[in-house]
Amino acid sequence: MMNVTAENFDDEVVGASMQTPVLVDFWAPWCAPCKVLGPLLEKIETDYAGRFRLVKIDSDEQQEISQAFGIRSLPTCVLMIGGKPVDGFMGAVPESQIKEFLDKHLPEGDVLEAEVTSVEVGDAPDANDPVAIEEALHQAVLKNPEDENARFAYIKHLLLAGRDDDAKVAFASVIAQAAQVRRFDSLQRWMNAIDFVADRADLTGASAGFDEKIATNKRDFDARFGKAQLSMAAQDWTGAMDELLEILMRDKTWASDLARKTFIAILDIIEPPPVKVADGQIPPVDPVVATYRRRLSSVILS
Repeated sequence: MMNVTAENFDDEVVGASMQTPVLVDFWAPWCAPCKVLGPLLEKIETDYAGRFRLVKIDSDEQQEISQAFGIRSLPTCVLMIGGKPVDGFMGAVPESQIKEFLDKHLPEGDVLEAEVTSVEVGDAPDANDPVAIEEALHQAVLKNPEDENARFAYIKHLLLAGRDDDAKVAFASVIAQAAQVRRFDSLQRWMNAIDFVADRADLTGASAGFDEKIATNKRDFDARFGKAQLSMAAQDWTGAMDELLEILMRDKTWASDLARKTFIAILDIIEPPPVKVADGQIPPVDPVVATYRRRLSSVILS
């Protein structure tokens, strides 16, 4: 367990979570429940023997980090995996619930050589056979409809292939969960961008119109966000994130954090499927995801 500040946040939380899941405990010295939860988390970290890493952030001293994570009550714990928050909980919950929470996300002690969603690599379809990949992903959803990772991977595959209507059908049964499951929210934002484009017959004219408005007023955030949506629908991910960063550099909380939430959604979408490796090996990191995650952290914490 270590204390994290804005100065070492990138290294000890974002960077470290690329290799090992990091549980961030937001606390404050005046918070009585925090004093109950803190020692319990340290005990669990020891019990889990390296399956995750615990860090603590004093919310009073590190207000910028707390605001960036939208912390509203203490204690709050956020689990970071691959440089991004994937889940969290609030309050001094019992040990059994904490372990149940961790076990949903952490790799097992004996790690497989590799996996694609929940299918072992030896059984995975040929990467050059999109039909076989789609069938495997669809079967994973049918086999376990509650598997959020499998459903995310299947809907993402459909959207990447331009099968928007099929994706919406597959998404319909979990649409109510979008507010609680971040990756479902990310899919919803992607589909919103696709619908935004579908409502505009003249995309060239729309893009030129946004450029003209931005040239006149660099703080025309509606135009910048519209341009980002065009890029997002076209799967120009870096173009969309660059435009969203332009908004964030000027106004971090514009439109109830719309730019930041959309940026995070794109990172979710472009993140490659997780690959588990043997003990002692470092999982591969997608350079585009890593670069833009660092750029986001730099802007948010500046």
